[in-house]
Amino acid sequence: MTEAEAHQAEVHQAEAPKDAVDAIIDQWYAVRPELETAPMAVFGRIYRISKAMGDAMEAAYARYGLTRGEFDVVGTLRRSGAPYTLSPRQLSATLMLTTGGMTGRLDKLEKAGLLTRSPDPHDRRGLQVTITERGLALIDEAVTAGLEVQRSALTGFEPAEIELLTGLLRRLLADVPA
Repeated sequence: MTEAEAHQAEVHQAEAPKDAVDAIIDQWYAVRPELETAPMAVFGRIYRISKAMGDAMEAAYARYGLTRGEFDVVGTLRRSGAPYTLSPRQLSATLMLTTGGMTGRLDKLEKAGLLTRSPDPHDRRGLQVTITERGLALIDEAVTAGLEVQRSALTGFEPAEIELLTGLLRRLLADVPA
């Protein structure tokens, strides 16, 4: 980021109105002025953004008959590439779900005709989960709708600011214990 872009980012930050997190920080300062509340300022906003965007994404996917969790399953199959097939174990590991939680999602998505389960030809005890043509078309529409929701949330940012924010969040995520 150039010096001019960094200055522009500072100007944008200075222009941001006070928010609910600022009010919380001010309240803590009033009763405990010795507290260093910078972490609260960062994570309070991350939590609030996550909740608001989670709700917005849920609404976007609901138009396609999907919950966020179901979107994640079908989306994982789609982004795995042709032939869009993974084992339930691979899906569970990718989505950090228990096999029991995965089974419920797979049952619902299979009933909706978005995926199929079939025996794994390489493992008699295993199954393969494959996205259907209907599922492929639906996920392509749903991911586009979800990206539009995310894109609209970033309209107040310049491309360089988005790049800076992405890098900072990547560093933060790498430092947060798993």
